[in-house]
Amino acid sequence: MIALIIRRLFQSFVVMLAVALVAFSLFRYVGDPVSQMVGQETSIADRERLREELGLNDPIIVQFSRFVLNSLQGKFGISFRLGRPVKELIAERLPATLELSLVAALFSLAVGIPMGVYTGLYPHRYLSKFFQAISLIGISLPTFLIGILLILIFGVILGWLPTFGRGEVVKLGWWSTGLLTVSGWKAIIMPAFTLGMFQLTLIMRLVRSEMMEVLRADFIKFARARGLSNRAINFGHALKNTLVPVITITGLQLGSIIAFAIITETVFQWPGMGLLFLQSIQFADIPVMSTYLILIAFFFVLINMIVDILYHIVDPRLRAEGAVV
Repeated sequence: MIALIIRRLFQSFVVMLAVALVAFSLFRYVGDPVSQMVGQETSIADRERLREELGLNDPIIVQFSRFVLNSLQGKFGISFRLGRPVKELIAERLPATLELSLVAALFSLAVGIPMGVYTGLYPHRYLSKFFQAISLIGISLPTFLIGILLILIFGVILGWLPTFGRGEVVKLGWWSTGLLTVSGWKAIIMPAFTLGMFQLTLIMRLVRSEMMEVLRADFIKFARARGLSNRAINFGHALKNTLVPVITITGLQLGSIIAFAIITETVFQWPGMGLLFLQSIQFADIPVMSTYLILIAFFFVLINMIVDILYHIVDPRLRAEGAVV
């Protein structure tokens, strides 16, 4: 297990270095940040002086080396648009994005797994067909359209839920949360449903297909021949053997939820990192855009490493193979 962790850490470092290179190279050509920071009346001399202060005139290799070293120290520079440290901006927006992503992921798991188990055990019942129809709708409709429809129905027509913002939040040190207030819970319902709907349908279909495949396996037939109850077979044997692919998809989709929360945050004006990233694109705010990309890559790498470790915990065959190697 220790060798696995060390190997994954080394691979993660290489991946993060490659992402840093991509982020650094890509956003060099987004636009001229100096033009966004100053007015048209600014002289050429003032523009050049500002470029020198920002280090934009240094050689590319020097800029990249400085970028990597500063990133390792948690120094992501100053926002060209707001003139504030990027670290502070991310710290303000990160709780909102992670909170929304966590609630959406828990919602998709809490609803998707039972729906998948039910449709796998009883594929021909009317309720199973209804669940499958819902899954088709969830996969087919774009995220922004689901969000707009929810806003129209529950926010505008019925007036039950707020249509934008995060509601009232509570400060816990540098972390802010809306899960401790009523208005915060009301504000997160529609964004979390919108963000988790696609993941819910994906998990439901995965669990359903895995359950139906496992139920046809020889060890399930042997368990029935031994006289075990349906409950013990379905939940003690069949469901347990679907955990490995479910862990895979759940881990990867959690990273996707964080990355693609940008659409949901835009529709509901949720004050998270995604909305900050979109605003930064309009002003060619390179430090913010680069930091966002690196942070999303870090979440993906971290989640994938956790998934690999969970593999070895859940599936003893992987531990045996590692011991042989």
